[in-house]
Amino acid sequence: MTGLETRSVSRDSLFLLANVRVEQETEQHRVRVRNLSDGGMMGEGTMRVKRGNRVEVELRNIGKIDGSVAWVQDQRFGIAFDEEVDSQRARAPQAEVNTAAIVNSGPSYAHRAPPQPDASSLRKV
Repeated sequence: MTGLETRSVSRDSLFLLANVRVEQETEQHRVRVRNLSDGGMMGEGTMRVKRGNRVEVELRNIGKIDGSVAWVQDQRFGIAFDEEVDSQRARAPQAEVNTAAIVNSGPSYAHRAPPQPDASSLRKV
């Protein structure tokens, strides 16, 4: 890896816990949030997710956010939020945060995971 940062969106390294629920499942999973930006997060945990899974994430001081799994590697995974949030709110102690709703600037299509490829169009090797 080089020292050059190629991301177009800044992110914060931090250690938080979040609840993640995969769409159409009732069970919530507790995961570690390793990186958080306004458009998504990197989580770590033993839950099984696949790229493209729709998820609901519950973050401290922010609430519930819908998104999709953008990538998976071992026990780490990236989630692209459907709408941008104020990621700095998650860092603040709960007593300092007022009860305002999530700050949305509209859908964030720049962070959305691409759709799964059509299996019939894939070449077998």
